[in-house]
Amino acid sequence: MKRIEVVVPENDVLAIDEKLKGLGVGGVTVSKVKGRGKRAAPQIHASKGTEIFTPEFSDKYVLDVIVPDSKEEEIIRIVRANSRFGKIFISPVTRAVDIATGSEGEQAI
Repeated sequence: MKRIEVVVPENDVLAIDEKLKGLGVGGVTVSKVKGRGKRAAPQIHASKGTEIFTPEFSDKYVLDVIVPDSKEEEIIRIVRANSRFGKIFISPVTRAVDIATGSEGEQAI
């Protein structure tokens, strides 16, 4: 199993989520966070447009999914097709347990 964490700077979450549903991904956790990357955050016009402010951090969205190894490449393709910017982080999941049923492994996800 793999944990795929996707960080996107724009709200591309709904398009990605719809495609993941179509692939049969059971659950997605979405968080709105603040952060910065290599590119500067968009400028904000303050004081009725007379001042320009560049925030240190900008809004980003993080999607977390746990999937079987067989779906990893397809999920990467879906994310890249539906978001212009961001990062994808992939890490192994050694064990998953469903609290309610006690099932483990891919049956738990």
